[in-house]
Parts: sequence; C-alpha cells; structure tokens
Amino acid sequence: MKGLELCDAYFQAYGLPMIENGFGELKGRIAAGLVGQGSDCFGFDDEISRDHDWGPGFCLWLDKSDYAAAGDRLRAAYEALPRRFREYTRIKSDWGSNRVGVMKINEFYETYIGRANAPEDPLTWLRIPEENLAACTNGRVFIDAYGQFSSIRKALLDYYPEDVRRKRIAGRLMSAAQSGQYNFARCVRRNTAFASRYALIHFCDDIIRLAFLLNRRYCPFYKWRQSAVRSLPRLGASTSESIQQLLRDMDTHQMESRIEQICSRFVSELRRQGLSDGTSGFLLDHGPIVQARILDERLRQLPVWYAGA
Repeated sequence: MKGLELCDAYFQAYGLPMIENGFGELKGRIAAGLVGQGSDCFGFDDEISRDHDWGPGFCLWLDKSDYAAAGDRLRAAYEALPRRFREYTRIKSDWGSNRVGVMKINEFYETYIGRANAPEDPLTWLRIPEENLAACTNGRVFIDAYGQFSSIRKALLDYYPEDVRRKRIAGRLMSAAQSGQYNFARCVRRNTAFASRYALIHFCDDIIRLAFLLNRRYCPFYKWRQSAVRSLPRLGASTSESIQQLLRDMDTHQMESRIEQICSRFVSELRRQGLSDGTSGFLLDHGPIVQARILDERLRQLPVWYAGA
C-alpha cells in the first residue's frame, strides 16, 4: 500500500463526507489533497517509511477569509476523524507537524517558497531551493473547485523561466566538472579519503540535478534523488544506473572512465537541446556557453559558477 493511495481513499471515505455534511457552505471552496514533505507525497514510501509521519491523513487548504471563519471548526472535525483506516494508523513524530490537517493556502506556499504566489522575477526564482519547489508541487490534489490552491501549483509546475533554467544548468556544469572530472582523480592520487569521496558524491549530486534541469523537472530532497531520476525520460535510467555502478566501483581508472562516459552523454544532450554548440568533453567548457545565451542581463552577469539555491 502506497501512502498517497491510502490517503486518497481515506479522504473519499471520511474527508469528503465530513465536508459535505458539516461544511456545506465551504464545499466548493476547500482544496484537499496530499502535498508536501515526506516520501509518500513523492510515491517513494516503503515499509521502512511507515515508522513515522505515514498513514491515513490529508491536507485541507483554505484562503485567509475562509480560514478565519471556519478554520478552528474544520480542524476540530478533522481531528475527530477515525485514526485507523485499512489497518493503518498515522504515527506522528516530534518533527512531523503540519504535514496534514487544516492549512491556509498562503502559509503553505510561504513555507516552501517564501511567498504566497509563484514568483515573477527571475532572480526570485533563482533564490528558491529546488527541493522546496519539488515538495510543494508533488503529491495529488483530490478536490479544488475553488481553484486558488491549484492555480499557484500550476504556475510552479510550469517550471522555471528558461533563463533561470539556463543559469542553473551553467552553474551545475561548472560544479560537476570541478568535482568529478578534475578534483576526484587529484584527491585519489593524494590519498585523501574524505576529499576524494566528497568529490565523487558532489559530482553524482550535480549530475542528478543536471538531469532534472534538462528534463524541466524539480529535483527533490537528497534521499529521493536517485529514485526520482530513474523516471526521467531523458538521461534518467542511464544516469541512475551509472551512478549506482560508479559508487560501487573500486578501481580508480574504471571510475574515471565512467565519469567521462556520463559527462559525454550530458554534452550530447546539451547540444541536442541547443544549450551549447561546444564539442569539448569537459563540462566546464560548456558552462560559459550556456550562460552566454541567457537573455536576462542580470542573470547573465552573475558568476558562471553560481547555480542558485
């Protein structure tokens, strides 16, 4: 049983009747669903996930005026719902508050992106942590006749403005080249265990983030990145498999060769998308090319190494 399916069924069995029978005046104004933090919102939950903040539950989102008028009453009704459903009970941790229950629409989005609506300015987009954007656009909205919650969600799901995407790509290319193609081998030769392993993990993280950027999808929290990258249509499966093999390799020369193979695939994708016309296999050489094609002067003048939050 996946948590998202369980919560959807729980809402249909108890949440919807609660709204229809006790909050008829708000029936068309309440948005409900499961979105936010937690592996269940991404669909990556498993048996291990069930030890905390997993189980039957859902979110109810209201605008400010409706929350002021009925928020407390709706919260009391929600908390009175059966805690056990289909043999599962939600176990709440000390750090798992506000994952389900009654919320204001503006406060929900402010928690993740620092504002009540999708940003309009490219620099504002660039400063929002990417995993926060992934967290507030995941999961599923069960009902939203009013549409306020979903309209903000759609604006975020429409993805970064292209100049912001290019700026993030440029910075990640620089970082991946530095950590994987340059520093990893040097740290190995110096026999610095921490630095070499850090460089390797840093490279893998940069490559996963690049894959998401090239697929126009937000990269989630690090625990779910390798699972999530697998599903991407471009470079997804090959990236996940290559990283798995790279982290299991023991032979340094084999690892260096695998890093170059990964980078070669990404260069081909950059060229396919018209982001770079360079032919170098060194990702560092493509960062300035991608950045030079940014139209927004403010973004174009930022250091090429900067990839955003």
